[in-house]
Amino acid sequence: MEENKELMEEMPDLVTLSDDEGNEFTLEVLDELDLDGNHYLAMLPVYDDPKDMLDEEDPLVIMKQVSEPDGDFFEEIEDEEEFARVGDMFANRLSEVFDIE
Repeated sequence: MEENKELMEEMPDLVTLSDDEGNEFTLEVLDELDLDGNHYLAMLPVYDDPKDMLDEEDPLVIMKQVSEPDGDFFEEIEDEEEFARVGDMFANRLSEVFDIE
């Protein structure tokens, strides 16, 4: 039983999203936070070939989770001030684990 708990803690939290054209993307959730009544996620793209990640200049993806009666979905943060505030909070939280400048 304890082994299963450890395995669950080691497994990444993956989310598969699709864009307007039907392209699917898999992202690993690094952190989540609630701010001003909204829920945000900081995620990294998951690549089949890890070398592809080295080509990314800024791989961190920050999205807002929106809940509606027919389900939850993710949307980009269009407001620059909101994005800056949420991005700074994630940078502070994740800088303890990752090398964030």
